[in-house]
Amino acid sequence: MASLTRTQVLIMSATAGIAVANVYYSQPILQAIATQFHTTAEKAGTISVLSQIGYGIGLFFLTPAGDMIERKKLILYLQGGLILSLLLVAFSPNLFTLYAGSLLIGVFSVVAQVILPMAASLVTENRGKIVGQIFTGILVGILVARVFSGFITGALGWQYVYLISAAMVLGTGILMQADFPSIRERFTGSYPSLLKSTIAQFKRFPLLRRTAFTGMLAFGTLSAFWVTLTFYLSNAPFHYSASKIGLFGLLAAAGALIAPVFGKLADKGSPRRSLLFSTGVTLISIIVLKFFPASIAAIWVTVVLLDIGVQATQVTNIAVIYTLDPTANSRINTVYMTSYFIGGALGSFIAIQLYNAGGWSWSTSFMGVMAIVAIINVFTTKTK
Repeated sequence: MASLTRTQVLIMSATAGIAVANVYYSQPILQAIATQFHTTAEKAGTISVLSQIGYGIGLFFLTPAGDMIERKKLILYLQGGLILSLLLVAFSPNLFTLYAGSLLIGVFSVVAQVILPMAASLVTENRGKIVGQIFTGILVGILVARVFSGFITGALGWQYVYLISAAMVLGTGILMQADFPSIRERFTGSYPSLLKSTIAQFKRFPLLRRTAFTGMLAFGTLSAFWVTLTFYLSNAPFHYSASKIGLFGLLAAAGALIAPVFGKLADKGSPRRSLLFSTGVTLISIIVLKFFPASIAAIWVTVVLLDIGVQATQVTNIAVIYTLDPTANSRINTVYMTSYFIGGALGSFIAIQLYNAGGWSWSTSFMGVMAIVAIINVFTTKTK
């Protein structure tokens, strides 16, 4: 199959976005869940942590199977597991069942990371553009998730967040199975050898290593910003509430809308130019913060520019790695996305330590260093 129709791309984007949104639904409704189960906010917060852990488990142990099991079938299995996990959470009789369901939601939400390499395998032209559009669906899913769950919880109750999501997953699951061709699997070894081969991809491609490093730095910068922004805006001179701080996330939608443009640049054979521009935008956004630390307008500008820069970097990176070996797209994607989330975790952790030690100035300096290192890495990387 040499191309995908606009309808098929839309279905894949929606399926990926709806799947990954499940990891983030719990974050704004933890207090409602804590009240329901007569527990503390801290114990309820474990739900969000378990979803993230589950996503990491699924990312490493399930998404490589897209190179061995037919991807359309794998997506069906994952969506089936996700629906059951969502129902388990919605009807949880106690906190421990809720914990188990939250972990499983994270595991099965990685269906989004099966769809990306599937799309890359189904097209021979405009791969970057199409991957960018699907990645946009993932970004929109993440951005809308918190607003959606907060609204539904206020109107109907937190359980309906998961019931409605289960219905949406079912709907997209039917569309995915009805409107897409089957793709014959390519890896013929055992599952343990598949995991071993996944790790081997990191050693196999120098470009994958350099691209993964750029992704780590980009997502690390973004994570460092958001985790310290909450502390910064909560204190003087702003004293913003948690709900008001959450509204800043809506500004990040600009990055989701512009990301496919950079996929087009990658298709035209200029991924380095695209990456230099996107990492440059990331650095500029941090410089704005450094020069105007007490300006709320500067923070608005940074939110928009930083999200554009980081998301454009990710779209270009993904378009680049899918040119390495089409028969190993799922394993290559696993290596990249695992590095991506490691970068986010490290960026958040280090930024918090620096914020506690030296405040906003230290944490933003750390972000600037990561952005500069990313530019140097891109500039010294040879792309195809």
